[in-house]
Amino acid sequence: MTINAGVWIDHHKAVILLITDGQENMRQIEAEDNRAGHTADGARAKQSYTRNDFVAEDKLERKAESHLNKYYDEVIACLQHADSIWILGPGEAKGELKKRIENKKLRGHIARVDTVDKMSDHQIAEHVRELLCAGSK
Repeated sequence: MTINAGVWIDHHKAVILLITDGQENMRQIEAEDNRAGHTADGARAKQSYTRNDFVAEDKLERKAESHLNKYYDEVIACLQHADSIWILGPGEAKGELKKRIENKKLRGHIARVDTVDKMSDHQIAEHVRELLCAGSK
């Protein structure tokens, strides 16, 4: 039984499509919003600040990196049984995920990394199916 996986990923959301002998399983994972002091829509919360409310920039960067690594590990957990992995996405997240997968030494190999723009879940599934069909020829 061969398991092929396609992942569309950015720093906010990952859509994972696992294809096993013609059956498809799609999962979505959302990254935690690690920006303190912001509302869900990205706007800054209205509050007064004291001088002790500001945190060193390097501490914020370490915290953001920790959140991303947790997010990537959650995505990787879905891919652990995949034989081949196709990574898609618009920005840096796809390369960061690729490096993290290589460091984890999963059994599957990374078949391809492509830059693609934002897509609906249906478009992602269609794109992964096309890649798998082209790759099997």
